[in-house]
Amino acid sequence: MNYRVLGKSTLKISEISFGGMSLTGTPVEDTRLLLEALDRGINFFDTADLYGKGANEELLGKAFQGKRAQVIIATKAGNQWRKDGSGWDWNPRKEYILSCVEGSLRRLQTDYIDLYQLHGGTMDDPIDETISAFELLKQQGKIRYYGISSIRPNVIREYISRSNIVSVMMQYSLLDRRPEESCLPLLKEHGIGVLVRGGVAGGLLVDKPAVPYLNYSEKEVRYAAAALRKIAGPAGHPARTALQFVLQHPAVTSAVVGIRTMPQLEDALATAQMPPLSEMDRRYLAESLPANTYELHR
Repeated sequence: MNYRVLGKSTLKISEISFGGMSLTGTPVEDTRLLLEALDRGINFFDTADLYGKGANEELLGKAFQGKRAQVIIATKAGNQWRKDGSGWDWNPRKEYILSCVEGSLRRLQTDYIDLYQLHGGTMDDPIDETISAFELLKQQGKIRYYGISSIRPNVIREYISRSNIVSVMMQYSLLDRRPEESCLPLLKEHGIGVLVRGGVAGGLLVDKPAVPYLNYSEKEVRYAAAALRKIAGPAGHPARTALQFVLQHPAVTSAVVGIRTMPQLEDALATAQMPPLSEMDRRYLAESLPANTYELHR
């Protein structure tokens, strides 16, 4: 496994990281998968208080009992469940974030969170108040670093200029190259690490039937998947090639992969052992479709 420093932090994280949201097995099965990932070199595990109404955090907390020093845990806050359980509402207020961290610490069975992330963000938020909450939590030692999970260029720019974020989690893949236009170069310039989610576009680049995706037609999606298979070769694995495509962008620190099964874990681990794509192959993939750009939140 290769490791990279996340932004301006001291966190040295695996370039393939474990996205806990996808875990859907029994507690025993999921725990075995988490521990196998750790034993095989994955040290960065991402979750959120939203996932399973906290159950996902509880799972990680139990799985890593006695192994806390070996793992780097990231979780998120900002989505508040309604009392009737019918859904959640956005709440980036300072008071709410300060209360959320207590629940996450309890469920994760730890006294600190390595990376605490705002689980979204809009231009209508009280951004300075939100930042103040994260800074206070750093001072208190409850979190080591903080970042945001957002795809909105206008929001990302505000946090770059007004906060000490060390990371941004965002969707990026061969079918979603919107971050390339401005976000990735800006984050690279400011030394802020990028955590990529959606690197295989929900499976459309791997094994799911083609359907329209963002501004791409079904035909274009099929063409992109075919381009990946061509580069991967007859005995290759499109998922690994798709992840290599995003990992080779100089702004990207790690690809957060949703892992549910042992074969998926093996595939993710094998990605880290692959030689880098050649410049010719990466260019071929990039030119297989016209790059899309953000239409909103610019």
